[in-house]
Amino acid sequence: MSSTLVAKPLARRTSRGKSPRHKWTTERIIFTTLNTTFLVALAGLMIYPLLNTLAISLNDGMDAVRGGINIWPRVFSLQNYNVVFNMSTIYQAFFMSVLKTVVVVATNLLFTSMLAYALSRNEFIFRKPITLIFVLTMYFDAGLIPNYLLIKDLGLLNSFHVYWVPTIISAFNLIILRTYMKSIPDEIIESARVDGAGEFRTWWQIVMPLCKPTLAVVGLFVAVGSWNAWLDTLLYNSGEQWLSTLQYELQKLLSSSMNAGANTGAAGNAAAAANGGMVTTPIALRSAITMVAAVPILLVYPFLQKHFVTGLTIGSVKG
Repeated sequence: MSSTLVAKPLARRTSRGKSPRHKWTTERIIFTTLNTTFLVALAGLMIYPLLNTLAISLNDGMDAVRGGINIWPRVFSLQNYNVVFNMSTIYQAFFMSVLKTVVVVATNLLFTSMLAYALSRNEFIFRKPITLIFVLTMYFDAGLIPNYLLIKDLGLLNSFHVYWVPTIISAFNLIILRTYMKSIPDEIIESARVDGAGEFRTWWQIVMPLCKPTLAVVGLFVAVGSWNAWLDTLLYNSGEQWLSTLQYELQKLLSSSMNAGANTGAAGNAAAAANGGMVTTPIALRSAITMVAAVPILLVYPFLQKHFVTGLTIGSVKG
């Protein structure tokens, strides 16, 4: 008897379809429509600059000067990419940029996380003054000339070490990692110590796996900053061609193209076309350079997206 009474309400509820809270009410329809419209418009605003840059890079350089190109090339041409990839130094520079980015990310995460773990422990009595010193470096900078003199005195000029040694510790990343490590329950650390684990083993086998989402976020920030940097090559390694990076070579190509365009104008481009040379314009070349520099990061991001979103959520809740 009781089973029959229970079954009837369930049957009636099933026959009606979805539960009342899932019904498409007027308020829900309006909210969903407005929310979807807003998100689609926002996504369009984010995607349009990328599509516009791609369209200009695939458009004929002389035609691109006229403007009016949206998300589709008007006169399709691969000439801009031919100019970029025909550089004799681009492949060596690309390898150096990849090597530089990998080393900078690895050393920054390694040493910054070690220091963050030490500063997150309450038993470390000097954690507050040391943290304050690093925070002050975020607000005060000695300037370009003192930094150059310091790099020179350390013997880092015209060497690969100048790329990663000054970036071993990042104050901003240190604060992020330290804040997250402080949220790890002390019971986990104490249990590792009871089992005989030392501080280094506790940091490596216990704390680091728990910080994986935050490490992914910090690592992506460091990778993007290192990949896009070209001023360090200009200041410290411009005398050694084998240490040149992709961004620096692309910057030199863009500067030479802009100077040539300003000096020769349309007559110079027409002459180059008559002689079978590669013709392009600064605006089209700049778009091609932007795409070449951005594609490697765009290819890496999908593999870190899961940890990246999780790390941002954790930071917003536990920060």
